[in-house]
Amino acid sequence: MNTLLRIGIFGLFLFSQASLAAKPILNFESEGQALKLEQLNQLDDVIWGFDFLPDGDLLLSQRDGKVFLLKAPNYTAKTPIRGVPPVIEKGQGGLLDLRIAPDFQTSNWVYLTYSVKIDSGYTTRLARAKLRDSQVEGPEVLFTAQPGGSDSIHFGSRLAFDGKGHLFMTIGERNDRHKAQDLSAHNGKVIRLNLDGSIPSDNPFVKVKNARTEIWSYGHRNPQGIYWDNVTQRLFVSEHGPRGGDELNLILPGKNYGWPVITFGREYYGPKIGEGTEKVGMEQPIKVYVPSIAPSSLEIYPSAKISKWQGNFFQGALKLTHLNRLVLLGEKVIKEERLLEKWGQRIRQVRTGPDGALYLSTDSGILARITKQN
Repeated sequence: MNTLLRIGIFGLFLFSQASLAAKPILNFESEGQALKLEQLNQLDDVIWGFDFLPDGDLLLSQRDGKVFLLKAPNYTAKTPIRGVPPVIEKGQGGLLDLRIAPDFQTSNWVYLTYSVKIDSGYTTRLARAKLRDSQVEGPEVLFTAQPGGSDSIHFGSRLAFDGKGHLFMTIGERNDRHKAQDLSAHNGKVIRLNLDGSIPSDNPFVKVKNARTEIWSYGHRNPQGIYWDNVTQRLFVSEHGPRGGDELNLILPGKNYGWPVITFGREYYGPKIGEGTEKVGMEQPIKVYVPSIAPSSLEIYPSAKISKWQGNFFQGALKLTHLNRLVLLGEKVIKEERLLEKWGQRIRQVRTGPDGALYLSTDSGILARITKQN
């Protein structure tokens, strides 16, 4: 091989390696820490959910019904996953959350939530399937929220595992407000299931006549963030309010979180909603956002890699296009910081990677991560 050809091949190799490198977006500071935001990939639809496989690879869901596998550590090469169950992409619906089972190394289960149409209208479904190579096999339907409705909004649809053999799923009230207070409907609820979709015998409404036995808590509007904290053994949910009144809630079994009887929000055209902001027998939020930020996700950062963020809450903000950071002392918010406002992206999901970086996805199809500056 002549020298010029060697130089050409080497140059092509360097170019190809550079093209795989993360694209710097911006540098910023938080709590005196010098941090950077890098773009890893650009897809062609809303990246609604993503999770990490045991080997560090990343699996993500697009709202249009596609699932892709992105290879670690660069997450640039993507492989389409076949066998994904059909979804109804309408309004706010489509292929929504995606989570890797806690026992994935032995089970290969991947959990998916998505919108479907049933006899009574549009609703949210939970299924699981085994990931093998570049396909998911035998999607098994575990749960379908009842009843359906004519509106294609407020699906909720986030998942969390408690490490004890249970999963939690958020379900929006589907713009049918009164059903959030109705225990015979799944609308506006957080539900709890065993990993195989069966109903735990200690769920709070198992012995209540006419109640849906999957229900864990009720009185929710459109919860699109959920996090089980393994450290404190507590469940947190963030949800969209109407005009104002977004909430962060500590979720306790059997409790009523008030919607639409109590809320800090108002109708989009101005009038008050319900009976006020508090009522006996209904829970108060830990944090209220007025005006709304439209929180789409929830993560408690567990790593020491960005040390001064450890234990902080993070929420993607759709409406106000930023990353929201909260510092809690017990159940009281003592500090709030709004990050990445200059980026101007609707941040849909926030998750911590196995490398300790904070990963973000956007409605414009961007996958990005936050790490320390070198």
